[in-house]
Amino acid sequence: MKVKGVRLYGKDDIRLEEFELPEIKDDEILVKVMSDSICMSTWKMVKQGANHKRVPADVADHPVIIGHEFAGDIVKVGKKWQDQFKPGQKFAQQPAIPGQAESPGYSYTQCGGAATYCIFPNDIIEAGCLWTYEGDSYFESSVAEPMCCVICGYKTNYHTKDRYEHVMGTKKGGSIAILGGCGPMGLGAVSYALATDNKPAKVVVTDVDDAKLARANEVISVEEAKEKGVELIYINTADMKDPAEELKALSVDGKGFDDVFVYVPIKSVAELGNQILGYDGCMNLFAGPTDPNFSAEINLYDCHYNSTRILGSTGGSIDDMKEAINRAAKKEIKPSVMITHVGGINSIVDTTMNLPDIPGGKKLTYLQFDMPMTAIADLRNLADEDPFFNELADICDRHNGLWSAEAEQALFAHYGVK
Repeated sequence: MKVKGVRLYGKDDIRLEEFELPEIKDDEILVKVMSDSICMSTWKMVKQGANHKRVPADVADHPVIIGHEFAGDIVKVGKKWQDQFKPGQKFAQQPAIPGQAESPGYSYTQCGGAATYCIFPNDIIEAGCLWTYEGDSYFESSVAEPMCCVICGYKTNYHTKDRYEHVMGTKKGGSIAILGGCGPMGLGAVSYALATDNKPAKVVVTDVDDAKLARANEVISVEEAKEKGVELIYINTADMKDPAEELKALSVDGKGFDDVFVYVPIKSVAELGNQILGYDGCMNLFAGPTDPNFSAEINLYDCHYNSTRILGSTGGSIDDMKEAINRAAKKEIKPSVMITHVGGINSIVDTTMNLPDIPGGKKLTYLQFDMPMTAIADLRNLADEDPFFNELADICDRHNGLWSAEAEQALFAHYGVK
């Protein structure tokens, strides 16, 4: 069948084009992709081309479909899987396949999210990385992948009991600092802090941009957090004379934070995260640096005498992904806080190539129609050509400026997507 999609040929070379998908084999599944959110990891892959560890060396001759944060509908099921999957079911997927480097959106010529249709091969299905779900939207499953990474970060942190017995997860009833936390991933972390079983007593979120802090408080308000039993503080560290001491004073006991997440790969921020740890505190460098020599100074005295520790986390497990989807379906978390832009398949190439220069959070794409990549706040600007976008903007306004299942369904109806 003829499909349309964006494929990688090499460094800085991605192309929207038509190509042929073969008939599926008995151990494969054909899906219709409805939504795919664009990840900074894809931009990094495009900048590296065949040098990326997940990209095949022969990508120039056998281009791969990009996009790994995707969801949609099952269309056709090979004989091997017909007892488990049925046409018409919604699918979700985990792109981090256990035991292999190959991944959807990086490594496969026929499996990726930036295409109208794609084929899941047997190795992904065998690994349990494709499953069905019940939900009222596709976009929440798309952004479940970044939420899955957030959840993994929370579970990766640990504390100690009786000196050396590790207790996994953030500290229940403790203090969490999320540094550089007003971007899409940071807001996802704030949302999860209000839902996690190890609910903290206090969450402090920092940034150096007042506008981003104000938006963060709009989409996850201090009042909402209070209703859920968490004291939430948004603060601009650029206004502080002594950020380390002033932040430590905001922790539950004033002596430092139990858990610190660093959401920007900036040396000074990483050092600040280390400085504000309390006794038995754990710092997670969540932001992935692009510089292989990225480093920062750490306090080894505190490491020894105050039992502080530093670690990093990336990706997540299948269980983390399923938790993200299930919590979103139950409205326990708000992955929509990550999304600031929406576009169609025709917007993917330019958006991906220029991703670091486009302000805002997650860029969500829908694969079954064309639409310019547009900030949710700017949807009314499209109304001159199509009055529908005033209606779409009204829907977003009713949801506190956020994307929603209602907005997604309205968009599908407008473009005739079934």
